[in-house]
Amino acid sequence: MKRIRFITMMILSTALIFSSCASLNKTQKGGAIGVAAGGAMGAVIGKVAGNTGLGAIIGAAVGGATGAVIGHKMDKQAEEIKNTVPDAKVERVGEGIVVEFSSNVLFGFDSSNLSADAKTNLDKLVKILNVYPDTDIEVQGHTDSKGSEAYNQNLSQNRAAAVSGYLYNKGIANDRIRTKGFGENMPKYDNNTDNGRTQNRRVEFLITANEKMKAEAEKEAGK
Repeated sequence: MKRIRFITMMILSTALIFSSCASLNKTQKGGAIGVAAGGAMGAVIGKVAGNTGLGAIIGAAVGGATGAVIGHKMDKQAEEIKNTVPDAKVERVGEGIVVEFSSNVLFGFDSSNLSADAKTNLDKLVKILNVYPDTDIEVQGHTDSKGSEAYNQNLSQNRAAAVSGYLYNKGIANDRIRTKGFGENMPKYDNNTDNGRTQNRRVEFLITANEKMKAEAEKEAGK
């Protein structure tokens, strides 16, 4: 019971933060969210919202003036990704960026082999990632709910690994990349419709500040 109350309080607190940030721009929201959101809260929010990107980025937030500086840098990077990679869905969240590719953009049906179009899209993304080397990248694989849970978990892991391996082979430092497969467990869309299932078959890139960017942002915020 105490645990339930604690989780509820965290979620309500974060809801208040988001509502109070309605009049702020994305950079300012990054600073405000980070003040109250730590890793535990981020994990809870991600689980409840069915959005692992949201939870992970909020959990990694620094907050305050430093978070606002990071948010400004992420604004610029997100805009460049939108302009350079039109097949991706790009969302600014707190102090980070979520880049979402539908799996049919990257893979053939029921496959974890990258298509030619996938490599073209990933090459465009790599160019931007190399311009901003002071970021960490988490590659997440997701599936719809068709098929067995074990099969979907394995497919999501293989797809995330294929994308991560491609990034590495294109010059993205290995210590910047993390890989996770969530199978069917974190749907963002409605698995009861064909369109929803199609959208749930996706790969997401969570882009967050690394320790170097955080340190530099802290110095800049202190000036």
